Amino acid sequence: MKLLVEAPLNSLSFGNVSLNIIREFYNRKLDIGLFPMGNIDLNSFELEQDFVSYIQSSIDKRFSFLDKEIPSFKLWHLNGSENRKNKNQYLYTFYECNQPTDTEASIAKSQEKTFFSSSYSKDIFLEKGCSNSSFIPIGFDNDFYQTEKKYLNNVIHFGLMGKFEKRKHTGRIIQAWLKKYGNNNKYQLTCCITNPFFKPEDMNNIIQNVLEGKRYTNVNFLPFLQKNKEVNDLLNSIDIDLTGLSGAEGWNLPAFNATCLGKWSIVLNATSHKDWANEKNSILVEPNGEFDCYDQVFFQKGSDFNQGTFFNWDEDSVISAMEKAESKARQINTEGQKLSVNLTYSNTVDKILSSIFENQ
Repeated sequence: MKLLVEAPLNSLSFGNVSLNIIREFYNRKLDIGLFPMGNIDLNSFELEQDFVSYIQSSIDKRFSFLDKEIPSFKLWHLNGSENRKNKNQYLYTFYECNQPTDTEASIAKSQEKTFFSSSYSKDIFLEKGCSNSSFIPIGFDNDFYQTEKKYLNNVIHFGLMGKFEKRKHTGRIIQAWLKKYGNNNKYQLTCCITNPFFKPEDMNNIIQNVLEGKRYTNVNFLPFLQKNKEVNDLLNSIDIDLTGLSGAEGWNLPAFNATCLGKWSIVLNATSHKDWANEKNSILVEPNGEFDCYDQVFFQKGSDFNQGTFFNWDEDSVISAMEKAESKARQINTEGQKLSVNLTYSNTVDKILSSIFENQ
């Protein structure tokens, strides 16, 4: 079997998912021609030399895979996936909104199959008439593991990851936490929320606005972490993850990975979260409404892409969930750890390849 692959290789979430899928192709000795999307940056990862050689070899021979008889697999946004290298393209994509535009539906329909990372997105596109839509979950990244290190003693450590966005409720999460725990040094909040699309001075102003000019002794802001090893250390150091309070996600890697490592995640019971978070492995918060997605930065009203609403939550409900999480903070989340066994990249690639080669 031969497969043309188009995917980004970088430190962002798309790049992490791409790398893990390609690594599974490597494990299966699949013959691929690889067209990287954007600049290649593998510095975040610790990779075996044989795998690096496989990536390079697949790039070197990529043009020989330009053949109408060879299927192509693309991992990318809907925006841009109208472009293809070969006739039969299979798209894996993440969708965060809830009102597919005619443009988005046309692009999704034009694929042989469009794989969504959440059943929520798949159902929305089926309702829009995209009968070729299906759901394939992603898996736990085995580069993340329990370090068994001792971190903060006698402190309950909360963590918040992911680039600062209105969609993710980043500012509201921090302010709710400060309302409950600010300057109480029995509790610590570590935020890794740098948005690489913002200028450093703008990012600093955003943080100062969230803090409302006040000083706190127990909240810490980290720069963007360059290495997955550093991310792994952060996830291991926390007791409770707050990243799952995002109002819309295609999967939510930080919250999912933290849960797989046995941490407790407070999770909004909406969008892709429903595909992995439940009342046994997470502390669920029910949404209390929706709000327009438009922030004039990443989501523009009237655009051909990314239209609709995100889910909202009530601050009192979130604070109650934080209090509930406190009682579990020193307990290993064994139900969460089971996710790393049940949701793997091997299973993801099984579903991808069986869909692409089902008639071959």
